[in-house]
Order: sequence, then C-alpha cells, then structure tokens
Amino acid sequence: MTGTAVRREEPTIETLDAAPHNGVRADLVVRGGARLRHDPRRVVTDLFVPGEELPGSVSRAAMVFERIMALDDDTVDRAYTRTLADFSTRHRDLEKTFAEHSETVGHRIAAGAQVSDRRRLLIGAYFTREYAIEAAALTNPSLVEHPDQSGLAPGCLRFVLSARAIGEGHLSCVEFRTGVIGPDGTVAVDEPSRFASAGRPRASRYDRRFFEHGLAAAGDDNEVHSYLLHRLPAQFTDADLEHVLADVPAGLMARNGAHAAIESIRLVAACQYVLEFPQDTDLSERVLRPISPTDSRGMEDARFVRFVDEGGAAGYRATYNAFDGFTTAPQLIETEDLRVFRVSPLLGPAARNKGMALFPRLVGGVHMALSRWDRESTSVATSADGRVWGDAQPLRRPELSWDLVQRGNCGSPIETPEGWLVLTHGVGPMRVYGIGAMMLDLEDPRKVVGSLNGPLLTPDAEERDGYVPNVVYSCGAIRHGENLVIPYGFSDVGIGFATVRLPELIDAMRNG
Repeated sequence: MTGTAVRREEPTIETLDAAPHNGVRADLVVRGGARLRHDPRRVVTDLFVPGEELPGSVSRAAMVFERIMALDDDTVDRAYTRTLADFSTRHRDLEKTFAEHSETVGHRIAAGAQVSDRRRLLIGAYFTREYAIEAAALTNPSLVEHPDQSGLAPGCLRFVLSARAIGEGHLSCVEFRTGVIGPDGTVAVDEPSRFASAGRPRASRYDRRFFEHGLAAAGDDNEVHSYLLHRLPAQFTDADLEHVLADVPAGLMARNGAHAAIESIRLVAACQYVLEFPQDTDLSERVLRPISPTDSRGMEDARFVRFVDEGGAAGYRATYNAFDGFTTAPQLIETEDLRVFRVSPLLGPAARNKGMALFPRLVGGVHMALSRWDRESTSVATSADGRVWGDAQPLRRPELSWDLVQRGNCGSPIETPEGWLVLTHGVGPMRVYGIGAMMLDLEDPRKVVGSLNGPLLTPDAEERDGYVPNVVYSCGAIRHGENLVIPYGFSDVGIGFATVRLPELIDAMRNG
C-alpha cells in the first residue's frame, strides 16, 4: 500500500484530549495522510506437520505419508499440477520450498523405494502451509535512515520502517517497508513486494564469555558447565560444542542434573542465530520470524536504530521483546546490510521485561540504553560491550495524570545539539496510551534537562477503536532537518505518521 502524508493547515483536534489538566500539546503535532493497514494476503510458507499444531498433540505425519505413497501416478500429477497453479504466484521459488520440506520428512520413504520427482514434490506440498503474517495487525513501527540515499530529489530522505506484524495465534514477527520523507516532512511509503520470505537460518559462532554470563544469569553454575566452558575455545561453533559434549567424563554425566545442565548449554546456543536472505529479495519481502526458544511465541516491538561505532562504521541494531508464552525479555538484532541478521539475548539487571532502546552511539566510551526493567518507569543503563547491562538508573517515574500507570520509551534517543530527545509513552485512566517527550543531557544522559508535562499525541476519534483500543505507540522516530517524523501504531489496527517541528518541541520542553 502507498500513502503520502499531506500536511494539514490546522492541527488535528483530538477528542480524547479534551481535559485541559492533562496538558496535551496537540498544537505541536500535525498528523499525516499516510495510513498502513494489515494485509492478510501477505503470506509466508512454513513446514506443516499434521497433528503437531499444538503443544502436546500427537503427530499424524506417518499416516499422511502412507496415504500420499498410496496415490496412483495420475492422481499425483493432477494434485501437484493443481497445487502449483493455485500457489506459485503467491511465493517465490515455491518448488524449492516443496523440495526442502520433502527432504525434511524424506526419512519416512522406505529404503530402496523408487519415488518420482513429482511425487517427492507433492510430499513437500502436503507438509507445507501458508502463514498469514499480518492476519491480525500491522503496528508499532520504527524509522531509520535507509543505507541507500542515491537518486533522491534535494531535501529528501529515504527511510526503512520496521513494524510488528501479528498473525494467526497472535504470533508476532518483524516486517519492513521503505519510503521517502520530503523536505517539508511529508511521508510517502513504497508499495511492498507481493512476496514475503522468512529467510534461512545459518550456523552461528558463539562467544564463550557470553555463555558464561548467560549461564550465571540463569543460576546455572555447576561442574558440568565449568568443565565445558574450560574446554571450549574463546570463539566456537555448534560442531565445537558437540565435540566437547561428547567427551564429558562418565563420572560427571552420572551426577544429578548433568543432563539438565547440558540442555541449558544448548538452550543458550539456540537463542543465538543468524538469519540470511537472498541478495535478490526486496527489503519488504524479508520477515524476521520466531525461531528460538525465547521468542517462540513472538518477536514484538522491534526498536531499530542506526548505530555508528567509534571508528565511524555504521550499521543497524534493534532490541525486541522476545516472548516464549510465559515470560518476556529483550533480545538484540544486529545487521550491517538489512539482509543478514544476527540475533542474541541481552543479559544483566537492566535487560528485563519490555522496552529497551539503544543509543545510536557510544556515550563517554560506553554503550547506553533506555530500559523499563521495573515495568513502569523510564531508566538509563550502561554496558561495556552492548550485551551485558548493569543496574539501571531511573530518569522519570510515573507521576502525571496521563502516565500514572506506567512510563516507558518510544524508541531510541535522537541526538540534537540541545540534548538527547526521547519520545516516551505513558498510560493513564482507562488504559489510554499517549506519546510524550523529554530531553536528556548530551554528555550525561542520566540527567533530564527538559520535558513536556502532557502528551504530544493521544488516540483521536479515528484511532481509538481496534484490537487493543485507546493506544498510540511508537518504536522509534526519525529526525529530518528541523522536522521530527513519528510513525505510530494505533489500537493494534494500523500505522499512522505525525510530524513535529523540532524547534517548537524543544522550546516547549524547556518551558515544561
């Protein structure tokens, strides 16, 4: 879908902001005309094993496999031809997917059995399903500068938008869109590709020190772990890990908890992976789906930021909320090119609950992040390596009428000459969400040097109704000249855009 934000001459009147004591600063905000909505036609392929749709259920794969093998050749040809005709226009390289899924269940083919290529592909088709990644919602966006700024008119900026796509079973993944911001802050969003792809996991390399922190954080300190970590190299692979595991002495393996200790080692490894997409895929085709134990029930609210290291090299990092069905914890995404993504856990006291957001560069030689570790207040944390985070220092606790329930961030801090601009979210009566702002000291971000007493943005009459009503929420805005462009999700229905003039916002924060 494509939308162009049309700057309105008059500020939007927000019906939920009628109470003057809330201090709403709707006069600073201009909503744009661009609107993104979820599209149930956007689907990816997935391995489908009948009977294993729910935890604890019994596989029916063997029975289904026997029925496929019993089909006569003519039926196989007709069924496969019909399937390919119905679905080949919906997916890139569909026959390749069928071949891979057939190989996955190919162990069920009897040894020495002669099976035609067509039947093998049909086997793959029976063990494949479509998953609608946006079946429920497309929401909670962040904006970053696109790595390619060529071919633009003067004063324009090409961006990458990440979004939380919510599909069947309320399972969340991360999607991308691209577009251009004009000189006056207008927003145009490119039409996404008709294809979507979940990418391919590839072998990862692990850091032994990070394993030590991960096991210590879980309270797993025992002789089995000590034995393994002592024998693993500083950097190791899955093959290295399995080689060391195979040599664990029988005496250690006989101890209580030895097998559980080994499983915890494998769990730490499984939560670190690399996801790669083909060079010829459009950015809007690339979908980050849950594949690790910690995010098995969703990758929520990715906060992307363009990070520049001390040497001037730029890349992208994001934190997201990993949900396993019971607990939520922040995890890290790193990528140089938005094609190969490295995913790993974040550790330490500040890396808890939801809503971590990384600063775009080192401050005073250390990594910094905003945290909502206590679930209700905005804090700032530091880290030597950007992975293990110490205690967080509170910046602002819930205290105003519009954020009395909780206060968190709406994405990474944005650097300005006046300080670090932080968009915040607050929750007030009837669980109404609003977006506010505060300014942190440029040299010492633990100091608040300005803030608004009321929100910039709350749901208007067209935004308050949806799957989660009365919510506006952003995972990261972008500065373009003297304009701040804020993408925001509304009520888990769609995505809108708003523009704020930075000089006016900074003046308002100075004055409270």
